[in-house]
Amino acid sequence: MQINRLLEMVYILFEKKKVTARELADYFEVSQRTIYRDVEALSAAGVPVYAEKGKGGGIRLLDNYVIKKSLLSEKEQTNLLASLQGMNVLNGPEVDPVLRKLATLFEKNDADWIEVDFSHWGGGVDEREKFNVLKNAILEKNSIAFDYFSATGKKTGRTIEPLKLMFKGQAWYVYGFCLNKEALRFFKVSRVRQLRVLADSFSRTLPAGTVFEKTEISSSQIRLVLKIDAAMAYRVYDEFDPAAISKDQDGSFVVENQLPEGDWVEGYVLSYGDAAEVLEPQWLREAIKKKLENSLRKYL
Repeated sequence: MQINRLLEMVYILFEKKKVTARELADYFEVSQRTIYRDVEALSAAGVPVYAEKGKGGGIRLLDNYVIKKSLLSEKEQTNLLASLQGMNVLNGPEVDPVLRKLATLFEKNDADWIEVDFSHWGGGVDEREKFNVLKNAILEKNSIAFDYFSATGKKTGRTIEPLKLMFKGQAWYVYGFCLNKEALRFFKVSRVRQLRVLADSFSRTLPAGTVFEKTEISSSQIRLVLKIDAAMAYRVYDEFDPAAISKDQDGSFVVENQLPEGDWVEGYVLSYGDAAEVLEPQWLREAIKKKLENSLRKYL
């Protein structure tokens, strides 16, 4: 269509400054006569494009012309590029060319201001690619199959209709309709293995305005109260809401928080080494004490 060709032509002129009619005709697979008609159409629309004849001539835009004054405000341009950059972190191949073109048109050299890696430290290319596969399956409405490991390490095969990717409680989840359980379920992305996109498509959609509560990810929560040494301040402020943190007279922290119940909690507390003490609940305190006693016996 002519409008697409005209927009592409403006971008080429912004990027290359000057192009011959022959080069444009070859690029668009049209005649030079058509290119000159396009130049006239752009000029009539208010775009200052002109042709220079003779040796060294060509088609070019008026120096210092920028499209931003006629379309979007400075703030609108920044917001648009920021939105596209946010989409670009999902490795969408269709986003990057648009981002580069608009950055050129708006004369913005700082569009590449954010970098997001969804994989954990030490994760390889396959781990990063997992998010791109999930995103495409959601957008294209393809069912997916994978091996899933529970918190206890039990492996099951699952087939789901993926509806949403969600970041919650320092972890990524994929939310979808599980065909094995015939119910909507959350699956922790880090526990997904052997991910495969199936040829089967689905029509199921997520109701607009759906809001997820943390209890939907884990059916039961525990109230955890920890006393943590002052030397662990960097972890305390990284991992807990400021409202959940209070300081004791000796400089240590007392943290009270609601966490999803599971065996992972014991491992999390033990990751602090001797710098953390469970104050509540009592059963968790006893469970960790037993783990430490069993561990100590291995070193006697």
